[in-house]
Amino acid sequence: MRSTLVFLLAAPLWAQDSLSLREAVRLAIRENKAIAGTTAGARASDARVAQVRGGKLPKINYSESFARSNNPVFVFSSLLTQHQFGVENFDIGPLNRPEALNNFQSQLTVDQVIYDAGQTRIAVKSAELAQEMTGEERRRVQMEVIAGTVRAYYAAVLAAENLKAAGQAVRSAAADLQRAEAVRAAGMSTDVDVLSIRVHLAAVTEQRIDRAADLDIAKAALNDALGLPLETPHTLTSPLAAIDLADPALDSLERSASTARPEARQARLAACLAQTQADSARSAMLPQVSFRGAFEADRQRFVDRGGVNWLAAVSLRWNLFNGSADKARIAETGHIVKRAEFDEQRMDSAVRLQVRRAWAALKAAQQRIEVATAAVAEAEESLRITQNRYEAGMSNVSDLLRMETAVLESRIRYMAAIHDQRIAATMLELAAGLLTADSEVLN
Repeated sequence: MRSTLVFLLAAPLWAQDSLSLREAVRLAIRENKAIAGTTAGARASDARVAQVRGGKLPKINYSESFARSNNPVFVFSSLLTQHQFGVENFDIGPLNRPEALNNFQSQLTVDQVIYDAGQTRIAVKSAELAQEMTGEERRRVQMEVIAGTVRAYYAAVLAAENLKAAGQAVRSAAADLQRAEAVRAAGMSTDVDVLSIRVHLAAVTEQRIDRAADLDIAKAALNDALGLPLETPHTLTSPLAAIDLADPALDSLERSASTARPEARQARLAACLAQTQADSARSAMLPQVSFRGAFEADRQRFVDRGGVNWLAAVSLRWNLFNGSADKARIAETGHIVKRAEFDEQRMDSAVRLQVRRAWAALKAAQQRIEVATAAVAEAEESLRITQNRYEAGMSNVSDLLRMETAVLESRIRYMAAIHDQRIAATMLELAAGLLTADSEVLN
C-alpha cells in the first residue's frame, strides 16, 4: 500500500494540515466536547470532596441585628443582656407597660462537632469514591473517543482507497473498451462485445460516483470525531496497512479487562459506595455530641450603653425512635449493597466477553488479510492472462468482464480486511482497558 494517502476535505485551494493517526487522536483528546464535559465533572467532584471535608472543621458565623419593641418580655430580657437593668425597672407600671427599647446585637458563634458516630468520615469517603468514579468515567470517555477517532480515521482512509480502486476499475474498463474496439475493427468480434464493455464501464463509473460520496461523508465524520468543523481540510498520512502485533494471550487480556477497564473499576467503586451508605445508615442510630460557643454584645445604641455576654455549651443528641425509619433505611442500604455486588459480577463477565469478541475479530481479520492478499494477486494475474487471450481472440468478453469484476472485488475485500484488522486491534485494547494515546496500535 502507498505510504501516504491524501484527500481534500474542502476546496482544493484550501490549506491543509498533515495529520497522522496519532496526531488525530491527540487532537480529539484536546478538542472533543465529550472529554471536556467529563473534565468539568471531575472538577466538580474535586470540589465536592473539599466541601465534605469541611464538615470536620468548626463553623464560625458572625451576625448583626437590630430590634425595637415595647413587649415587656423583650424589654426585660434586653435590659438584662445590655447590663442596664436597675432597681427602677422592678416598678409594676414600667414593668407591665415599658417604653419601647432598642437592641443592637452583635454575635459571634462557633459550632464544632465533637462526635458524630463517623457521619463526617463516611461522607468524606463517599465523596472520594464518587471522585474516583468520575475519574474512571473520564478515562472511559477518553478511551471511547480514541477508539472512535481510529474508526473515523481509517474509515476515511478506506473510503479514499475504495475511490482509488473504483477509479482504477474505470480506467481498466476504458482500456478494455479500446481493446474491444480494436478487436472488432480487426473483424474478430462483434458490436455485442463493445456494448457489453460499455455497460460494464457505466457500472464501474457509478461505483466511483458512490465511492466519492462515501468519501465526503467519511471526511465529515472524521472531523466530527475530532471535535472540529465538518469542512476542516486534512492530509491523512497514516497508510491503510496491516499492523504486525504480537500474538495476544486471551487470558491475560481478560485479567486486564477485569482490573483495568473503567467500567469494571466503576462497578467495584459503586459496591464500595453502597457499603458506605449502609455504614451511614447504621451510624444514624448512634449518639452525636457537639459544642457551641457564642460571644455577643447587646446595646441600646450601636456604639455604647451595652453589655457583653458569652455562652459555652456541649449537647448530646441521640435518636432513640423515629418510627423505625432508620431500621428501614438500614435494610434498604443492605439490599443496595447486594445489588451492587451482583452488578460488579455481571460487569466482570461482560467485559471478559467483550475481550473475547474483539480477540476473535482480530484473529479473523488477520486470516482474512492472508486470504485476500493471495486473492488479489491471483485475480490480477488472471485478468492479465484473460486480456491477452481476448486480444488474441481466444477468450470472450464475458470472461474479460468477469475478471475485471473479480479484481475490483478482491482489492476491496483486501482493503476491508486491513481496515477491520486495525479496528479490531484497537477495539481489543479498548476491551482490555489498555487503550491510550500512546498505544502501539496507533502506529
